[in-house]
Amino acid sequence: MWKILVICIVITGLAAEDMISYEGYKVFSIIPTTSSQLRVFNALKKANNKVDKYSFWQGPSSINKEVIIMVSPHVLSEFFEILDISNTSHKIKFNNVQKLIKKTMPKNQSQSFDFESYHTLDEIYNNLEELAKKYSDKVQVVVGGRTYEGREIKGVKITSGEEKPGIFIEGGMHGRDWISPATVMYILHQLLTSKNPDVRYVADNHNWYIFPIFNPDGYAYTFIKNRLWKKTLKPSSLHPDCIGSDPNRNWDFRWNTTGVSNNPCAEDYPGESPFSEIEMKTMSEYIKVNARYFYAYVSFHSFGQRLMFPYGYTETHIFSYDKLYRVGLAAIAALEKVHGTKYWTGCLGEDNGM
Repeated sequence: MWKILVICIVITGLAAEDMISYEGYKVFSIIPTTSSQLRVFNALKKANNKVDKYSFWQGPSSINKEVIIMVSPHVLSEFFEILDISNTSHKIKFNNVQKLIKKTMPKNQSQSFDFESYHTLDEIYNNLEELAKKYSDKVQVVVGGRTYEGREIKGVKITSGEEKPGIFIEGGMHGRDWISPATVMYILHQLLTSKNPDVRYVADNHNWYIFPIFNPDGYAYTFIKNRLWKKTLKPSSLHPDCIGSDPNRNWDFRWNTTGVSNNPCAEDYPGESPFSEIEMKTMSEYIKVNARYFYAYVSFHSFGQRLMFPYGYTETHIFSYDKLYRVGLAAIAALEKVHGTKYWTGCLGEDNGM
């Protein structure tokens, strides 16, 4: 297993006052133990208009399953009243989100591309170009799509032989998931530079399509305005105060059927229609054109420690469920053996998706 990196947050070229502050925001862990408690938090999630009140880091799904909520300081009294009335016990996971963010910010920006700190969109894109020049015999920079603000969705193709099977890897679907692009970039570097025989075998016997950041607008926004921004940046035509959609819920497959909110201000808003977000429309077109060249699609997110596979809209098992489950069990066992971390594996529909 490749080592897991501990990466610090760096925000460059900005005064602290330019960023939205999460001073006083608390993160709570609750476990609904009755159906009435579950209904309370489902109703709270449904009624939540904007994340300046409540942000569900892990939404309610079933009895005895943890719910994780970030609560704004101006609704803390209301939230404690809800807990009291519903007789729901709680734990505070993080007492001040802003302090948590600040604690991970290094004082100085690295002058080179490394894995000691997070990098801006431009730094990541520049590194893709540098890698393509350094390994020009097999690495090619490709542009898969465009964003609402006109940015390129840039990735690389690594070719070890036209006849070899391909694997598609993407990250940065959600702007705030900084560990996702960082992980994808680390994998990319390992595929090109590692001398580990196991890594070399995997690297050299496949072609690779790697896109570190599917949502460049959202990712850039987390560096200049809102560290916890998740969505795209296209304004809603249905609500003048709401911006963006969850790109991961904008695919044209079982669109708007599960794990979504039809409130345009919500973090899990799936958009006005399938592929309403140009990011997903253009990338889907790129994937369709190249799908015959790869047999596996891997998406990296953050938070939750879950290794998940299809389907997300139902608990019905995919035809290859047993094989995928065995692979998942082997992967999480290996990870726990090396790092002591515990992951869950199974189909997304059994675990409320991402």
